[in-house]
Amino acid sequence: MALIVIGGHSRRVGKTSVVTGIIAALPEYGWSAFKITQHRHGLGSADAGKEVAWAISEETDRAGGSDTSRFLAAGAEHAFWVRTEPNRLAEAMPPVQLKLPKSKNAIVESNSVLRFLQPDLYLLVIDPATADFKSSAQEFLDRADAVILHRRAGQAHEARITTMLKPMANRPVFLITPPEYVTQEIVEFVRKALVPRNPVARR
Repeated sequence: MALIVIGGHSRRVGKTSVVTGIIAALPEYGWSAFKITQHRHGLGSADAGKEVAWAISEETDRAGGSDTSRFLAAGAEHAFWVRTEPNRLAEAMPPVQLKLPKSKNAIVESNSVLRFLQPDLYLLVIDPATADFKSSAQEFLDRADAVILHRRAGQAHEARITTMLKPMANRPVFLITPPEYVTQEIVEFVRKALVPRNPVARR
């Protein structure tokens, strides 16, 4: 099994679009896709009425209306949404690991999951137009294998890019211009990183 993690320095920088782009470009890998989010509220209650700290649901809708539905629309074989309260991801990891495919491949949208998994490839999405820098992204900067960087113009953006990329010196940087989030160069980088892992035929 190959495991890819896609993180981002903040919210709304295109992580889901990168995940769907990789799934669509490499359908032969038979992906299971996971989106991990941490919320303070909204997980509901268990049967006994106790508040739950985490929840996992499998997506079945392929219409593309939600992020996990977009995973399926792009060609993923399975898609899961993992929701936890802040700092409670550890409790959800045993069932998440049981859902990781044994003979196929997985792609996970998250930064925090790196506390528990050692992926074959970790790509970090950065948009210098977004000033916020999540602590979970800062924690794992040195583990990024490559950076997917929004192409931005202007001195303020250039200064911010220099600051953001300083801890990742000598890592490959792939420039993107949305709506194209995954270039052929990125696809080839991912493909090369997964060698000698062979893609699995769909059944």
